[in-house]
Amino acid sequence: MDAYDNDHATYLVALDKGRVIGGLRLYPTLLPHMISEAFPHLVKERGVLTGATILECTRYFIVKERRTGRTDCRLLAAFQQFCLEEGITEVTAVVEMWRLPHWHQAGFKVRPLGLPTVVEGQPCIAAAIRISEESLEHISRLAGLRGSCLSRDSGVSSHRDRVPYVAA
Repeated sequence: MDAYDNDHATYLVALDKGRVIGGLRLYPTLLPHMISEAFPHLVKERGVLTGATILECTRYFIVKERRTGRTDCRLLAAFQQFCLEEGITEVTAVVEMWRLPHWHQAGFKVRPLGLPTVVEGQPCIAAAIRISEESLEHISRLAGLRGSCLSRDSGVSSHRDRVPYVAA
């Protein structure tokens, strides 16, 4: 838990028979967020991206035994679909450098927001991911999806009040 685990956070959770096997947290950039508060030095060349249609992604994970399967692709597809449905145009994140080629292979349009920097012993970079139908279609093909794998709790009116989940 940290200061960003609050009513403004949205979590996408990958489930398999009720067991959490992956997930991520999305947070509004109009509020103080990880990049603006903890990592502004990673974006000093371009500045912190903020806006009503820009979210920050943190806490992305897939459990170790599922990293080689389609769970990762399905979570990334659900991520793109959720953002499209919510009118999000871009998502920022601080990530390890090794993740960038993976995102490009997934069809994501990624742009660096600064130069790589070592964070906790790992080369990391702040980046922005453009949300698009094309990216969703590409990652859905890689995930072997013929339809949506994103499910939402029904009867809830605001994305802050629901926990979307991914059928993995």
